[in-house]
Amino acid sequence: MATNRGEVVFLDTPGHEAFTTMRARGAQVTDIVVLVVAADDGVMDQTREAVNHAKAAGVPIVVAVNKIDKEGANPDRVKRELAEFDLVPEEWGGTTIFANVSAKQRVGLDELLEMILLQAEVLELKANPSKPARGHIVEAKLDKGRGPLGTVLIQEGTLKNGDAFVCGTVHGKVRAMFNDQGRKIKQAGPAIPVEIQGFDVVPEAGDEFVVVADDKVARKIAETRASKQREKDLVGKSKVTLESFLLSKPANEAKNLNLVLKADVQGSLEAITEALVKLSTEEVKIQVVHGATGGLTESDILLASASQAIIIGFNVRPTAKVKDMADSEHVEIRFYDIIYKLVGEIKDAMSGMLSPDILEVYLGQAEVRNTFSVPKVGVVAGCGVVDGKLTRAAKVRLLRDGVVIYTGALSSLKRFKDDAKEVLKGYECGVGLENFNDIKIGDIIEAFETKEVARTID
Repeated sequence: MATNRGEVVFLDTPGHEAFTTMRARGAQVTDIVVLVVAADDGVMDQTREAVNHAKAAGVPIVVAVNKIDKEGANPDRVKRELAEFDLVPEEWGGTTIFANVSAKQRVGLDELLEMILLQAEVLELKANPSKPARGHIVEAKLDKGRGPLGTVLIQEGTLKNGDAFVCGTVHGKVRAMFNDQGRKIKQAGPAIPVEIQGFDVVPEAGDEFVVVADDKVARKIAETRASKQREKDLVGKSKVTLESFLLSKPANEAKNLNLVLKADVQGSLEAITEALVKLSTEEVKIQVVHGATGGLTESDILLASASQAIIIGFNVRPTAKVKDMADSEHVEIRFYDIIYKLVGEIKDAMSGMLSPDILEVYLGQAEVRNTFSVPKVGVVAGCGVVDGKLTRAAKVRLLRDGVVIYTGALSSLKRFKDDAKEVLKGYECGVGLENFNDIKIGDIIEAFETKEVARTID
């Protein structure tokens, strides 16, 4: 968007809760984040998450309060809710710029642009166009007619037709460039989005795009990176755990322990957050990068992975899909159901004395597909084992929307009419829970066992 003081390029990321990765990527490649909040809805979960992504990336935030013309709009409510995240309006003595707008009526848009330009001038956002181009891949796709295409946001330098480039493990040469209106262009300078044709394969969104001297250099860099990536995949990414965090901390150096907190109710979340923050010392500072109620989601895993955080779950459990994602992203999840045990273990870990004597071993999960009321027995759940296995001697949890409803043992485990010692993934079974009948279709039964161990940080 052109103004009399330059151009403003907007990178629009969807507000829907499913687009966590896109919001994280957007925060990484922009100079200023414009947080759009509806005046009639207020702060939603994905709004909180977007704020956390922007803070993790160290990018300043300008808030646009939208839909001010709508009935029920309450801009002051938005300001109050965002003040809880340290986004305090300037008129309230804070440093965050707020602009009231109506996209539908086109009200306040010029003032918003003015605020963005003012922030850019204060931050002295400048780029040198007289150097080889550098930027980031915003989006990528495979076009049937034109081959692999990548949309690049140039951040410094000038990109020209014929330039050789490398992007992650991908390399290529600019054969054609198109602007945001689909027209061919010959060059693109700083802060210009451009679609590029000339990649050897489809690049990864979020990868850095760098122009190099020639094709040979680009190919050599890409091959070296691909080789290192293969080695890294074979070795496996190091997992951030409480133990590895402490062992990796050099002596006399302060370090942040990033945590993502999920709890079953708001009261528990507030109590845990307050208790953990108080544990911060000069050597180790605890930082809660995100806290919310409800079950663990894929968004939590992505945020923890991006911010090198450990997930703390209080009275909540992950689904099999979320657990698999945590394993693939190498994110540690620690579960608790007693607040003083949670706080005590984190405190012991910070002191280098983590030595839990009980280790929980996950066995598997089954989904409740039907329920039957049996006289003198109670409710029996017809289940399908979706991960791992269920064993007759295992302890179990009943999860509803990721929240723990019951913890206990199995009263029965059957295959058809016969008792079974264990039922594996892919098979169906009948399950009864000891002294518990409130089982509903869609619930998840998680099986686990505990072992006594002697564990210390060596």
